[in-house]
Amino acid sequence: MISQLSWKIGGQQGEGVESTDRIFSTALNRLGYYLYGYRHFSSRIKGGHTNNKIRISTHPIRAISDDLDILVAFDQESIDLNSHELRSGGVVVADAKFNPVLPEGVDAQLFAVPITKIAEELGTSLMKNMVASGASWALLGLPIEVFNKAVEEEFGRKGPAIVEKNVEAVKRGAEFVLEQAGGPLDAFKLDEADGKQKLFMIGNEAIGLGSVAAGCRLMSAYPITPASEIMEYLIKKLPKFGGTVVQTEDEIAAVTMAIGANYAGVRTMTASAGPGLSLMMEAIGLAGMTEQPLVIVNTQRGGPSTGLPTKQEQSDLNAMVYGTHGEIPKIVIAPASIEDCFYDMIEAFNLSEQYQVPVIVMTDLQLSLGKQSCEELDLSTVTINRGKLVRESELPELETHQLFKRYELTEDGVSPRVIPGDKHGLHHVTGVEHDETGRPSENAGNRLRMMDKRLNKLNGLQIRDAVRSDSPHDAADLLIIGMGSTGGTIDEARSRLAEEGVSSNHITIRQIHPFPTELVKAELNKAKKVIILENNATAQLAAQVKLYAGGADKIKSVLKYDGNPFLPSEVHQACKELN
Repeated sequence: MISQLSWKIGGQQGEGVESTDRIFSTALNRLGYYLYGYRHFSSRIKGGHTNNKIRISTHPIRAISDDLDILVAFDQESIDLNSHELRSGGVVVADAKFNPVLPEGVDAQLFAVPITKIAEELGTSLMKNMVASGASWALLGLPIEVFNKAVEEEFGRKGPAIVEKNVEAVKRGAEFVLEQAGGPLDAFKLDEADGKQKLFMIGNEAIGLGSVAAGCRLMSAYPITPASEIMEYLIKKLPKFGGTVVQTEDEIAAVTMAIGANYAGVRTMTASAGPGLSLMMEAIGLAGMTEQPLVIVNTQRGGPSTGLPTKQEQSDLNAMVYGTHGEIPKIVIAPASIEDCFYDMIEAFNLSEQYQVPVIVMTDLQLSLGKQSCEELDLSTVTINRGKLVRESELPELETHQLFKRYELTEDGVSPRVIPGDKHGLHHVTGVEHDETGRPSENAGNRLRMMDKRLNKLNGLQIRDAVRSDSPHDAADLLIIGMGSTGGTIDEARSRLAEEGVSSNHITIRQIHPFPTELVKAELNKAKKVIILENNATAQLAAQVKLYAGGADKIKSVLKYDGNPFLPSEVHQACKELN
């Protein structure tokens, strides 16, 4: 019996790979296994190689596995591209239609199953994904009734006849491969899971759920990979709470609509990726100057320009921190888990209203689209903080021709905010420099006071878990620093280093801007050497660490920017070489 294994399905985009993965993982989730999935797909609607890889475990996991136990292949290309990951003794379940062949040197069992033929006998080749699923499920020796239940839920809306045919497809695939293999494979029998069903979602879904819980009632956005699932989620959910999603003509309209709706008092967000964020920059400056709350989710992908729309990268950090012209206060936070995606959205909405600034929530493709097991979310911790939003009944009467001091100079730099139209809340709003009532002003003294007011209001800001630390050693051989989705991969590499006698600490920087200088400095001081891991070519996170916390003499960067996430073995090897 084994505690974990890795399963992958590959084929051409549009031939059922994603639905196969979805049903397979849903059934495993019902049994109580921990799952971590990653989808590799082409930047096209249909065609081009795609594969979904799922890591299955009896204990929590937060990284892609280095190797592969079972590969389900709909074409020879899937074998050629993915068989190098197969561990010795692995298994390939392939469609006999294309006469599958294992590349030379691959030590694996090949089961050629007439996947397409069985599906066509049942009425349509579309059911080949269920034949393939049944075959690989049977090899694991897992209860078929659990899988059939997942099939029923997937196809139930199409009627009992369709469900029955798909269940039969699963059965036929299972029977064929079991006859070939002589029964389930002992080497792939998983230890029993705890039986507790866990939440199983992608980061974008958790972001959407967190937004609803935070009181967001409007999303204005333009579809873009890998952010579109946030829109798709909220299109279904927001109307149930009196909200809506507006698909705008472009990202400029999306962000300006979000600014306007927030000004009107509605908690509003937008979401995009690097190209869309670039278009939003002028409007982000407007939000900073007019001190309007604004929440933006930026799901990073390969750039520049169109770049690699469906591949992993973490190269927008500088754009988020420095992108706007002029100088404004803004907050950039980086979730590092599915749970973070939920809780950080609540914090983002609260921070944007407490400080009246743009808040950018920075994810990456691996976190946004990777489907993972998630512990139950604690809704009792959700609180709504609208900051200095003054209700109409609390506004003092204004004298004739007097305006409300919307940009009043206060000790903490945060001014009272009103809903437009409230009696005695009359004020002016403009993107040019202004006085306390919002009237345009080019007075030098006023300019200094207003700039200082805006820029100083984030002094001392520290979000929840600004630097997530696992630092058991007072004087570690290595300190490994990451952000976003890299945390689980780093922890697996550290386990291997520990077995070799190398001590290491690990921090994930979650508050990117304003930078948590003192927290990071404290960790740097405890390490002999520092390795900073990031998916970009120019070491953007390392530059922030050196700028604000120092330690340049002992910092080394490990960079990966080929579109793929880090693997634990890569991090382990890099740390060994740099130690």
